[in-house]
Amino acid sequence: MPDVSKMKKPDVKVVLLGDMNVGKTSLLHRYMDRKFKETISTIGGAFFLKQWGPYNISIWDTAGREQFHGLGSMYCRGAAAVILTYDVTNWQSLAELEERFLSLTDTALQDCIYALVGNKADLTDQQAQLAQDPDGQPQDQTESRDRTDTLLSACPTPPDSPASLSGVHKQVTREDAVALYGRILHYKGLDEKSSLPADKMCFETSAKTGFNVDAMFETLFDLVLPSILRKRNENQRSPTVDLEEYREVGSKRSRSGCC
Repeated sequence: MPDVSKMKKPDVKVVLLGDMNVGKTSLLHRYMDRKFKETISTIGGAFFLKQWGPYNISIWDTAGREQFHGLGSMYCRGAAAVILTYDVTNWQSLAELEERFLSLTDTALQDCIYALVGNKADLTDQQAQLAQDPDGQPQDQTESRDRTDTLLSACPTPPDSPASLSGVHKQVTREDAVALYGRILHYKGLDEKSSLPADKMCFETSAKTGFNVDAMFETLFDLVLPSILRKRNENQRSPTVDLEEYREVGSKRSRSGCC
């Protein structure tokens, strides 16, 4: 967590949403601290401030527990990007995004960007298990994605996918995520042809190995730059009032009007 006394004003907000135990906090710690923390439960919400070039991006982590569900819309207020996170080994975690969490994004910006992120890919994908290089930087998932696209087909119910080396079954395919992304656009009243394509906004990651984590966050940061620039331009055009100057003028007027 940043030191509030030294914290700079954020230029834009990014929010992580998703059910408990999908790894939202672990993803954030992997990206910000370059570490993996396996068992972390967020109470209410927490945030990090990321310096992205000359810009400051606040990344909000929200609790997935039912008792904190109502806070989600508050954290999403004014968000420029929302990361909808699920567990690739848990079909229900994908369904919960549509059933419980999508409506919370109604308070986000009208042009908010949405990304679908399937975490825990290391449990089902061999490349994700070995993705971290000696320098701690995750490798790109393009080759794995192409390979997966040729092997898996979309299915409306949890698939019976082969077990990975860890013995865990993959219950959510990339096609399932792409289908949900299309429904999100429909819910938001957005045209798929003029919106960001699903193949750019659907990711599979591993907070444990770092697989695709940097690529996911940094893709979003690049995409929210127009929102940052627009906000800064609006702030420059907005009239401001110097309260100290106003007090001094008011004080002089009061003294000059005395008998």
